Amino acid sequence: MPDATQPESQCNPPALPVLDAGSVRLRPHRENDLQDFFALYSDPQVMRYWSFPAWTHVDQARERFTGALAGHDPSRLLCWAMADADSDRLIGGVTLFAINVEQGRAEIGYALHSSQWGRGHARGALGKVLEHAFGPLGLRRVEADIDPRNAASCRLVERLGFAREGLLRERWCVGGDLQDSAMYGLLARDWLAAPR
Repeated sequence: MPDATQPESQCNPPALPVLDAGSVRLRPHRENDLQDFFALYSDPQVMRYWSFPAWTHVDQARERFTGALAGHDPSRLLCWAMADADSDRLIGGVTLFAINVEQGRAEIGYALHSSQWGRGHARGALGKVLEHAFGPLGLRRVEADIDPRNAASCRLVERLGFAREGLLRERWCVGGDLQDSAMYGLLARDWLAAPR
C-alpha cells in the first residue's frame, strides 16, 4: 500500500521515456538484456577508465542489472538501455544519477560496447538525454566525471558543450591503478544557446 505521506510522483514515478537518437533508441532495460549488459561491462576496453574493473562472471552483473531494471525515479535516477535501432539489442547505457531536483543538477554516465565505437551512437544518445534533462526535467546543470586519460570521452563531452572545470587527483583506485577524475559541467543556458 502506498505511503499516503509521500507525493504521488514518488509513489508512482512516471515511466522512463523512450528517446529516439537515430541509430540507437534509449529505452528501459528488459529482463532479456542481462547477457548483453554483462557483455558491455565485462569488456576490458569499455571498463579501462571506469570506477570498477571489468566483470569476469555474469553473477557480478545481476545486482547492478536489477538496479538498472528499477532505475526509473526522476527525483533520483534515470537509467536507459542504449539499444541498436534495428535489432533493439542493448549495446550500451546512459544514466542520469545523483539527481538533485532542488538544486537542479545531476551527473551523467555512459558506456558503449567497444564494437560500436566511432559510429556516433554515444553522441546521439547523450544529446537526447541532455535534451530531456534540460527540457522536461528542468535541470540547470549536468556534470560528468571522466578519467582524463580517456581522450575520446573527453572530446565527446566537449563537443556537446561541457566545460572542463577541474581535476581531482587520485580519486579512484581500480584494480590497484590510481585514477584521476576530470570534472566537466554543462549548464542548461549554454546547451540551449548552442547551435545544433
